[in-house]
Amino acid sequence: MFTDETLEAVGAESLWRKSHQFEHDSRGCQTVPLATAETGAQSTYSSESGTQTDVDDHLVHCLPTDLEDLPDPPGLLDFLQRVEETMVKELAKNARSHAFDGFQVNWEERHQTVSCVHRLQHCEAQERGLHVTSLSWNCTGSVIACAFGRVDDGDWSTEKAFVCTWNLELRGMDPRRPDVVIDAAAAVMCLAFHPTRPSLITGGLQAYLQRPTGILSIRYAGCLQLGGEQMVLSAGTGGRVLLWSVGEAGRLVLSAGYALLRQQVPHSGTLSKARGSSCVGVTSLALSPWDPDVFLVGSEGGLVLKCSFSAQTVAATATTVTSENGGVTLRAPARFSFSPRCGPVHTLHYSPFHRNLFLSAGTEGLAHLHSVLQPDPLLSLRVCDSYVFAVRWSPTRPLLFAAATGQGTVQIFDLGQRSLRQVATIDQTTGGRPVYCLEFNPRQSNLLAAGNADGTVNVWSLSAELTEQGPREAVQLEQLANQLAE
Repeated sequence: MFTDETLEAVGAESLWRKSHQFEHDSRGCQTVPLATAETGAQSTYSSESGTQTDVDDHLVHCLPTDLEDLPDPPGLLDFLQRVEETMVKELAKNARSHAFDGFQVNWEERHQTVSCVHRLQHCEAQERGLHVTSLSWNCTGSVIACAFGRVDDGDWSTEKAFVCTWNLELRGMDPRRPDVVIDAAAAVMCLAFHPTRPSLITGGLQAYLQRPTGILSIRYAGCLQLGGEQMVLSAGTGGRVLLWSVGEAGRLVLSAGYALLRQQVPHSGTLSKARGSSCVGVTSLALSPWDPDVFLVGSEGGLVLKCSFSAQTVAATATTVTSENGGVTLRAPARFSFSPRCGPVHTLHYSPFHRNLFLSAGTEGLAHLHSVLQPDPLLSLRVCDSYVFAVRWSPTRPLLFAAATGQGTVQIFDLGQRSLRQVATIDQTTGGRPVYCLEFNPRQSNLLAAGNADGTVNVWSLSAELTEQGPREAVQLEQLANQLAE
């Protein structure tokens, strides 16, 4: 039989609280105290020594006690009496001579005359065989811009080209990769940075409107302003010189126009037999830094003309030019004609140190020094046996200028030298291909940039002897300006 049975209860004590108490414990440690010590040392011993020679007693008695008692060397008095008159005459002549006026001895070590600091290139332009046609430095002197196009293309190619800029002060500047590349619809033939706005640049392009034409020269007219903004002067083979104002967003607004016509050129008898258009094709411009009313024009036919912005005579033909902002009446600006040259005048440049002097050069291979007061050149220098494409006065030396040649060199001349030979020849390493343009840096006068037919730009550093003005240079330049043409 099954019966119920009651058993005693069995219990088990929980240990989880005690286990947590066992898990938490604290420990500590401490490093042994570090031993430190301080020591010092000082030298307490010094010594000094010296030496001196003693004069022998027998030599002391041999020295003369009074120099006046010394006898004259034999024949000295007779010699001095013989040459006295001649010496006095020569000393008086030297006192009146100016042969060594301004001469300063340079005890410093002479450095290399020129050295190439940058060789800039745009790979695509070189692959396409484009030339560097124009250069311009911005007003800070840190950025250089170059225009690409073709100079020797008789058909005036309309292929696209470029404008490239490099900031030479930028860290990590790559000479083979421009900082900025601007695509242009046609070959760019001229460039000019704004004189005070370092990021604004103006360029002139080739065009083909019924006949090849284009803007070959652009200059900012620093002395002319409209609404506080400087004006831009452009000229080309169409015989027109146009004056523009810089509007909003850098847009150019036509303000005035001038036409150079053969029948209105002063003393233009040399052009009377010329055939073709009556216009005088413009190849170069120069603005006077001294007279805001004067500008110079070089032509395809070899004329150099002095012109006036204030001319009021209306041009004989083609009297109006229209633009999207309106039209202007063309005026005849020519006031004076210099002696014509045998071919196109590729370049003109006013002296920054004398109001009457300027340089011209072209296909003759000569550089001519002119005075605006005389028709004939004061001086003509043989630069090379090829074309001269550009001349530029030094911004710091009144008598020094540089010339870019068709033989791949830049020649530097010093008009203060008697021989009138180049004082430096800079080979552009272009294999004899022409140098089409050059510009001095406006801020760093020791930098000279040259643009070449192989699509490269060389930036050269000139030594102090080519950049530091001598004490009589300004006087010599004044003497050149005052001489009469032979």
